[in-house]
Amino acid sequence: MNDSPIRFGLIGTGRIGQVHARSIAENPRTALSRVADPFVEGARSVAARFGGTPTDSADELLAAGDLDAVLIASPTPTHVPLISAALDAGLPVLCEKPIDLDLAAVDALRGRVAASPVPVAIGFNRRFDPAFADVRARVRAGEIGELEQLTITSRDPAAPPADYVGVSGGIFRDMTIHDFDMARFFLPDIVEVQASGSTLFDEGARQHGDFDTAVVVLRSRSGALVTIVNSRHSAVGYDQRMEAFGSRGVLNVANAPTSLVSVSTAAAVEARPPYQDFFLDRYREAYAAELEAFVSTVRGEPSESPTFEDGRAALVLAEAAQRSAETGRSVPVDLD
Repeated sequence: MNDSPIRFGLIGTGRIGQVHARSIAENPRTALSRVADPFVEGARSVAARFGGTPTDSADELLAAGDLDAVLIASPTPTHVPLISAALDAGLPVLCEKPIDLDLAAVDALRGRVAASPVPVAIGFNRRFDPAFADVRARVRAGEIGELEQLTITSRDPAAPPADYVGVSGGIFRDMTIHDFDMARFFLPDIVEVQASGSTLFDEGARQHGDFDTAVVVLRSRSGALVTIVNSRHSAVGYDQRMEAFGSRGVLNVANAPTSLVSVSTAAAVEARPPYQDFFLDRYREAYAAELEAFVSTVRGEPSESPTFEDGRAALVLAEAAQRSAETGRSVPVDLD
């Protein structure tokens, strides 16, 4: 491949599709060439803002013959057939998480992906957050000794609409799946899952038999433990923290504030503004870095893009967490 920008086709122009469209437009190594969405007005709007030819047909986009890669940001049920179609077209794929809500559908595609020379990457953008990536690099460098405990806190500002909950696959497949991938980013050899969930406040979760509050404990082969704390709401804003505890020290990632300015008065000391309240603000740099890593993958350069196998492993953990929360029992897992 020459040094000209990689020509991307984008499938899906919802909220996350627009994030990716912006990243492609802003990256000097990429260009948005085609945009597809069955709601063609969405495709036209994104193309007008970020470039590319709009269409209402993903098949037309994939068959155009003038693309170097495809980014799939369409609804989850379309992911497996679109990945398969991209492989048919010989196009490298970056697909949003999860690959599918059903592990059987993922496994039906697994062998083909493994045998294909065409790379398939999965959109676990949090691996590319500068703070989380820095902690992982320092853990791997041995700065805090052997990693013994990893604590991941992830709470959304507010619960999603009830109709979304109904098609999301539940909190573990929809929300915690990011945290499962982050756990494996540090400790890839998870062997046991223990999860507990409650429905405390969200009528949508109650309506669809889901949880709005969850705690998961993962055990790695070494015995190191990962604790994941989730909630569908947080009065203090988007709560995204991490603690890596090792034999010689601890590394912490705090929440990102909306401002670094504090005020002290007779009423309060060092009063600070709220935390960031939207995932697109908190992880804007991560989405850009995720795209850059995938560009390196497409060009055959060293890259840490999460693979299809990473996506499958996160779904295995999500399904195990669901079973554990429903039965009250720990669930052994085999990620091979």
